[in-house]
Amino acid sequence: MHVVAGESPEVGGEPVEAVGAAGYSDRSGRSAVLVDAKRLHDELSSATPPLLLDVRWALGDPHGREHYRDGHLPGAVYVDLDTELAAMPGGTAGRHPLPDIAALQHSARAWGLTAGRPVVAYDDNGGQAAARAWWLLRWAGVADVRILDGALTAWREAGFPLETGETVPASGDVVLAAGHLPVLDADGAAHLAGAGVLLDARAPERYRGEVEPVDPRAGHIPGAVSAPTGENLDGGGHFLSEDLLRARFTALGAGDTRSVGVYCGSGVTAAHQIAALAVAGIDAALFPGSWSAWSSDPTRPVATGPG
Repeated sequence: MHVVAGESPEVGGEPVEAVGAAGYSDRSGRSAVLVDAKRLHDELSSATPPLLLDVRWALGDPHGREHYRDGHLPGAVYVDLDTELAAMPGGTAGRHPLPDIAALQHSARAWGLTAGRPVVAYDDNGGQAAARAWWLLRWAGVADVRILDGALTAWREAGFPLETGETVPASGDVVLAAGHLPVLDADGAAHLAGAGVLLDARAPERYRGEVEPVDPRAGHIPGAVSAPTGENLDGGGHFLSEDLLRARFTALGAGDTRSVGVYCGSGVTAAHQIAALAVAGIDAALFPGSWSAWSSDPTRPVATGPG
């Protein structure tokens, strides 16, 4: 589903409110987005334990599965971000296009996801990659998806056990349907940069155009506001409080009723920004192609400097 700012996104064929601080999602607030290590540990012993997804991934580190095998939360299933949470890259679609919904459903069933089962995703980097699974499953209609706050570090620091090797789950039966969260295409992102608030979740030096390690051109979408994802976390890798996050986003212009969109390099860490916005009670649309798509199109303008 492509949403251009100023139009109403549709979910299930019905128009919904524009995305902003008073948006349509009722799945916001800290407890709806995040779970701490102790609560998760307790839930795993309950009658309805969540499905655990290990989404270890980092730009330039292809060894996520090996890290998972060396130690993961008990019962967690490894999820390959490049192949299961994205379609094949190409052209102006960006480095991590949204997967086809049938392919995502096939993957989710292979993880063991059954209808109505809650999901918790985690990684070893503050939730930066896990948020891609969180966003994508919500986009696909899974109601109860959360991110482990503090990531794998929080679990370890709490003294809870890890398993090694691979978990092979029984196949699930979940049925997914695309379009439950709003997305932006390049035209929508360009419009939102002027008519609403478009947040750039990348590192400040990439936003300013001083460095560009992977994409064709350096800089940012004209009118976008720099909002580095790392600033959503405290020194221990936990998400800031709701009040602090709301103050942060209000200072960036995203705390009023204007529509909000987010992009990053390829639609991964932007999902983390959307999770932080959701903790603060602010809905936002994702530009999945992000900078990798924008910078691949020579007709798109590029801005540099502090903005």
